[in-house]
Amino acid sequence: MDDKQNVPADPRSAAPVTVPRFVAAKRQKRRLAVLTAYDYTWAGIVDAAGVDAILVGDTLGMVVQGHDTTLPVTLDQMIYHAEMVTRAVKRALVIVDMPFMTYQVSPETAIANAGRILKETGAACVKIEGGVNQAETIRAMTAADIPVMAHVGLKPQSVRMLGGMGKIQRDEQQLFADARAAQDAGAFGIVLELIPRQLATAITAELEIPTIGIGAGPDCDGQVLVLNDMLGLTDGFQPKFLKRYAELHGEAVRAAAQYVTEVREGTFPDDAHSHE
Repeated sequence: MDDKQNVPADPRSAAPVTVPRFVAAKRQKRRLAVLTAYDYTWAGIVDAAGVDAILVGDTLGMVVQGHDTTLPVTLDQMIYHAEMVTRAVKRALVIVDMPFMTYQVSPETAIANAGRILKETGAACVKIEGGVNQAETIRAMTAADIPVMAHVGLKPQSVRMLGGMGKIQRDEQQLFADARAAQDAGAFGIVLELIPRQLATAITAELEIPTIGIGAGPDCDGQVLVLNDMLGLTDGFQPKFLKRYAELHGEAVRAAAQYVTEVREGTFPDDAHSHE
């Protein structure tokens, strides 16, 4: 048997994921796998793994910058990180979060800022938090040919109003209203964050656009996790919805500690790592 038949195909050799292909996955009953990435190296790794979409999330304010919330992240910072991500990606759909107060002011402001993101990064689309309260903005942005993903349930940019992060959102009437409003306004997809499983199932069944869950159970059309969390790079963070697929924090500390020891003992660099 030809050994080449046993080598899995590179996922990046498949056709790029576009917004229409992303939306069509729901009709095809194909689950969508989404992860975050914030730089060139990790974006290339995630793309090579075959994810359908990469979210350049404003979570970078927490996992990259070390803030307690996503609120300090600026538009220029999102553009800077998204530009690195798109440079690495060959196949995945790249979605960029619009940070706090870059779309809430007015639809016109949202269009201008989203336009900057698409023009300066090469990303395919943007994501904003909100449903009913952002329907007018979503409608205006899609009318300007800017693909928009919505985000309902727990909205991290509303942390001050919510009084904290990590609270399960249970207002069924509001959640349905937000999801319907986002779809009716033209959103091509919607993130459902931290809502009861049964409610996410019902919303997913009603909507024609894909739902991407995080802490919303297994019946959404796809799932998203923060890359740093699922790889175990964030130490001590273990909400119920998170599955850690590796424990890289401990391994990275071990490797760095070994380097420190070898430098101090004079065993690195050795002959194998020195030029004559």
